[in-house]
Amino acid sequence: MRLRHRPGFLAAQLQTRQHGLAWSLSSREAAVPPPTPLVGRLKRAQANFLETFPFAASALLAVEITGANDATTELGAIVWLSARLAYAIGIPVLRSALFATSIIAIGLVLWPLLA
Repeated sequence: MRLRHRPGFLAAQLQTRQHGLAWSLSSREAAVPPPTPLVGRLKRAQANFLETFPFAASALLAVEITGANDATTELGAIVWLSARLAYAIGIPVLRSALFATSIIAIGLVLWPLLA
């Protein structure tokens, strides 16, 4: 298993370790202590990933269907994925820049359709 590709899965596994299997199998309505910093970071990275993924996937699908994919599209996809993975690391100052980079990368993916 690769740590960098599964923030949601890892967050769930680490949260189960923190709160126990009984909690994980329950309705999860019982009060629990706040998540550990790593669990919290991975949950936020997952939520943040889900904010941009539908746009990135739609953009990539659109350029593939129309045949408009080119080097700019490829670069945008690589930059988007790299920014999303780097965001999961959680470097405080870079997080906002990485989020902005992922949005710009979606623009790069769409550029051949807009030009």
